[in-house]
Amino acid sequence: MRPLRQRMHAVTVFILRISGDVRSFPKLGLPVAMAILLMTATTGIQSQINSGYIIGLNLSTMSLKASGINIQTKTFTAVHFGRIFEIPLTHSFALLPGLLFSAKGLNYKIDSAEFSISPIYIEIPAIAVLSFGTQLIKISLFAGTYLACGVGGTRESGGELKRLRFGSGENKDMKLFDIGFNFGAGIIINGLMISGQYELGLANLSPAAATYSEMKNKVIGISLAAFFSSK
Repeated sequence: MRPLRQRMHAVTVFILRISGDVRSFPKLGLPVAMAILLMTATTGIQSQINSGYIIGLNLSTMSLKASGINIQTKTFTAVHFGRIFEIPLTHSFALLPGLLFSAKGLNYKIDSAEFSISPIYIEIPAIAVLSFGTQLIKISLFAGTYLACGVGGTRESGGELKRLRFGSGENKDMKLFDIGFNFGAGIIINGLMISGQYELGLANLSPAAATYSEMKNKVIGISLAAFFSSK
């Protein structure tokens, strides 16, 4: 088997060849490339990691401003699911990267008109985990960051449902990329983890150029994850 560095280099060269140039990546090229590199990297250290699957609920909303005025929003319920990898660094400390599909959104009202926005993201979390307890039951505290790219979703206005438009400018609904922090806690019982986490988006997703407009994700997540040892 070729060394990890050689395999990652080969994947990178392949991505560049099919795209022609990094600057000509389509909108989904960057997250897809990151996902391929993540999976390639984890393949090279399978003997040291545990992999698993995660599924859960998102209780999502946004901090929303228009023309400098705060707009009251309501919680939007959606789901997240994907693949995660536990990379132990010490007996009690590990890294937890992953690749998720995560639906978020919000409901809000202006005067008597009701609106909703529900974006779907490919999300790459990078989390540090501190665990303590017995072999059977452990408590975990975690914190980290995430990068997300919008891949779909809908918007509703006055009962009319339309496809969400990502980008910048007056004819768009929200920006394509999001980044933020997440933190939380969980309990691990014999390889099964139940956790609660909070995501705080740092990126202003408002497509408008004006500084008095703001859209930032805020998500409370409840997750169930199952890990499978590679040993």
